[in-house]
Amino acid sequence: MIAKDLVSDAVISLKTSDTGLTALHWMDEYKVEHMPIVNESEFLGLISEEDIFELNNYEEPLGNHPLSHQNAYVNQSQHIYDVIRMFSELKLTLLPVIDEKRKYLGVITLATLVEKMSGIAAISDPGGIIVLELTANDYSISEIAQIIESNDARVLSLYVTSHSDSTKLELTIKVNRQDIQPILQTFNRYNYVIKASFFESDYFDSLRERYDLLMNYLNI
Repeated sequence: MIAKDLVSDAVISLKTSDTGLTALHWMDEYKVEHMPIVNESEFLGLISEEDIFELNNYEEPLGNHPLSHQNAYVNQSQHIYDVIRMFSELKLTLLPVIDEKRKYLGVITLATLVEKMSGIAAISDPGGIIVLELTANDYSISEIAQIIESNDARVLSLYVTSHSDSTKLELTIKVNRQDIQPILQTFNRYNYVIKASFFESDYFDSLRERYDLLMNYLNI
């Protein structure tokens, strides 16, 4: 999935002639802390609440405001992982998308990103979750998939978490069956360290409820 697949037209863009007060109004309306500034179709940068407060002149046109996020954007062909990295590194509430000629195409909102990531992570699909602890040398996705598939299951999603202060990896796997006891037993026979597992229906009901609450919050 690439950036152009995540573009939303739910947020308007601002012009350089708009004032800081106008920008703050729309930030409050959309529940964001950043707004894109566009000159006709050319993206100029993001203005933040902090930029406006620092100038301390709310009637000043945005064209006279220094922008702390002139390079906060992604190209339409960049991968969703680049989008997530930009959101995380710059602490953004939305992210503009441009084409090769710097033409503004729209923004990616946190609500859209969470919704798309839920599909990638198969959050809405019923199943079980297994967390393994292993070293990088022991990480073999083919063997792990074979263990799961030998128990008449398949991998819905998988991600690796590493920690700078440890040589261990955490591998979180979601499979398409809730009864994962046979899979756990097989992992034990292969001497895998099972750090955690979740398979009770209440857990998934809670997970879906939290996801729905998050989406409702982001759409306020």
